[in-house]
Amino acid sequence: MLGQISVPRSGVGRPRTRPDHVLADKAYTSRSNRRYLRRRGIRHTIPERLDQQRHRHNRGSQGGRPTGFDREHYKKRNTVERAINRLKGFRAVATRYEKRAYIYLGTVALAALMVWLRT
Repeated sequence: MLGQISVPRSGVGRPRTRPDHVLADKAYTSRSNRRYLRRRGIRHTIPERLDQQRHRHNRGSQGGRPTGFDREHYKKRNTVERAINRLKGFRAVATRYEKRAYIYLGTVALAALMVWLRT
């Protein structure tokens, strides 16, 4: 299987088509995004913007409940985002010069190793 990455699956049957949990920043806090995730049964951690909070409070009981926000999950998102930004410091990772996925995966692994050795 040249050019394909094999990922071990737990269990048998059809592969998963949706994530267990979505972590996003305030840019994705719209009602439509939250509704879409709820409809598909995907849990999410998205902080609510201050203007949306004020609008909800001004509407009183018609404003609905505050959105659930797990601060610990959101901290993990920040950690992952910083790690990806460190990897993007390597030009070959950021621009993706390689055509084949397995070569790019090797480049990312080498960059991650270099970041790990520097810390």
